[in-house]
Amino acid sequence: MARPDIVVFDLGKVLLDFDYVIVASKIAAQGKLLAKEVLGIIGQTPLLFRYETGLLSKAQFFAEVCAGTGFCGGLQEFSELFGDIFFPIQPMIELHAELQRSGIPTYIFSNTNELATEHIRKRFPFFNTFNGYILSYEHGAMKPDARLYEVVERKSGRRQAEILYLDDRPENIAAGAARGWQVILQETPQKTRTAIEKLGLLNHG
Repeated sequence: MARPDIVVFDLGKVLLDFDYVIVASKIAAQGKLLAKEVLGIIGQTPLLFRYETGLLSKAQFFAEVCAGTGFCGGLQEFSELFGDIFFPIQPMIELHAELQRSGIPTYIFSNTNELATEHIRKRFPFFNTFNGYILSYEHGAMKPDARLYEVVERKSGRRQAEILYLDDRPENIAAGAARGWQVILQETPQKTRTAIEKLGLLNHG
């Protein structure tokens, strides 16, 4: 394969792991539902989809969560709880830094929301070092919707095999491959590193 010009990273389960059980337990402690019932409201649900496609503001999402769970804290407390679910996948963060040192432009391409990105920007310095960000809630669409992939191409000025895309979800990878992008399905950091090394993207001094 040709050497790609840019590398596009998914965020969750690629650079940062996350666990909604953490926030569900904390909300349940201040509400009227069990943690597993809270998870059914704030996890991968229609409510979260509406928030991550920009159909709800942060305040509207908070109001719906409060109405559904009985959470009795304020918006600031909720924001901190909702954002504090992420853990660094350190080998991938280091891989990103190596790509940057090799002069490869990098982009974040994520189904995400305002609460999450506000928290990540504050807590994880690496997040602020990418060349560009394509975030679902800012564009009214979520992967694997083709409209969001078009945004990547417009923002980066690259297309087809000029783009290397890393994601942990097969359906998202398939949508990229259908556009001629080079793709790597994230299974383990070592497998991803090996695939990137084969493309000649890392300088080893």
